[in-house]
Amino acid sequence: MSSSDRIEKQVLLKAPRDRVWRAVSHADEFGIWFGVEFDGPFVSGRHLTGRIRPTQVDPEVARLQEPHSGKPFQIDVAGIEPMDRFAFRWHPFAIDPRQDDSQEPTTLVTFELSDAGNDTRLRITESGFDQLPVERRAAAFQANDGGWSHQCRLIEKYLRRPESLRIEKSGC
Repeated sequence: MSSSDRIEKQVLLKAPRDRVWRAVSHADEFGIWFGVEFDGPFVSGRHLTGRIRPTQVDPEVARLQEPHSGKPFQIDVAGIEPMDRFAFRWHPFAIDPRQDDSQEPTTLVTFELSDAGNDTRLRITESGFDQLPVERRAAAFQANDGGWSHQCRLIEKYLRRPESLRIEKSGC
């Protein structure tokens, strides 16, 4: 794939693989750090809707997300391979309510986990930008490239929070 078609980010997380897995594959935990409230759990093949809600782990990023608070958010869960890979499809940078992007191609977002000693390496890849309409392609790529950089920092912060550890211990 060309560099214009794919965004890839990696982050080394100071957390065990099972903990990182829950943070990326459980809709409620994902929503806390990512900044969205889903209407149900992640299930392979399921279409999920939700609403943008500012992240709960970083006030600065939350301020950037605030203008979009309450806007609809939709994904199609493309695959779940426990402890290894979580993937979904979405319409990237779909924040303009005047734009109907429902008939446009989607991009594929994957979260892949691998062991790195006692830590976990998370690789986030979004691909398929070259299929988007040319008038939206560059803006979607640029916005999501920066967005995934933010999300790498947000999941790091989420996993360091004491509340995150309480969720882990309670099994929620």
